[in-house]
Amino acid sequence: MAHTHAHPSDHPGELGADDPIRLLAIRDTTLSVDEVVRAVGDDAAGGTTLFVGTVRNHDGGADVDALGYSCHPSAEAEMRRVAEKVVADYPVRALAAVHRVGDLRVGDIAVVVAVSCPHRGEAFEACRKLIDDLKHEVPIWKHQTFSDGTEEWVGAC
Repeated sequence: MAHTHAHPSDHPGELGADDPIRLLAIRDTTLSVDEVVRAVGDDAAGGTTLFVGTVRNHDGGADVDALGYSCHPSAEAEMRRVAEKVVADYPVRALAAVHRVGDLRVGDIAVVVAVSCPHRGEAFEACRKLIDDLKHEVPIWKHQTFSDGTEEWVGAC
């Protein structure tokens, strides 16, 4: 009996899942890293990459005292569009992204994204693409108040 090479269709786990987008949300409550990790659990995934964005105590050399996020009503739809593009470009088994809005303190989690893929390299690449595109394309804005009393609005994440 001749040995044949496996085709990708012989190993469905190497392909993306039917609906890999497991969790997308914009919330005004505390974000859970555990919830995001659970959402992207997949038996066919060999690698899961997680990115957690937190509120830092400085920006551009100034001390940050307070920070708030707000979003345009289209933000969740834009988040889905970004997620769908990542799913189209990488063999994603599972993907999740949640972003916080409202008033946050230094150390609070502002955004959590995670991607599971068959292999670690593509999981890192897909997760990097997801957070970078969310930052650049989803209409979420950050309002920072500095310790010297000045404030500014800046783009997402």
